[in-house]
Amino acid sequence: MTGKPLVVIGHRMGQGHKIAKGVEAAGGTAIVIEGMLADMKLGDVMHENHADIGLSFCGSGGAGAITASTKYGYKYKQYQKSPAAFAECIKSGCQVVGGPFMDTEELGAAVVKAWKEKYEQQ
Repeated sequence: MTGKPLVVIGHRMGQGHKIAKGVEAAGGTAIVIEGMLADMKLGDVMHENHADIGLSFCGSGGAGAITASTKYGYKYKQYQKSPAAFAECIKSGCQVVGGPFMDTEELGAAVVKAWKEKYEQQ
């Protein structure tokens, strides 16, 4: 895998635009799923767009990630609470990572950096 990772962002409250700015600043491409309950659509949008990474945000930190994994078999981790934790999940091969409500550019940049470190050297 080389190039720009495609990152899909599903935020239960319809947010995620700051994360998308961080993704794009770090050299990735972002798709923000608009509207309420966007996290539950994460797997479908990832599958339709052949995305590299899916980020799910809700109060519990895992509903969209679990749904994406169950439906499409994506490797996932949930309940991650910091940009560094999200990055470690990507480095360990997770395609979907879930966490509580966050919307920061730092998170988007950390995920893309981790993806590039793992996959651009292969």
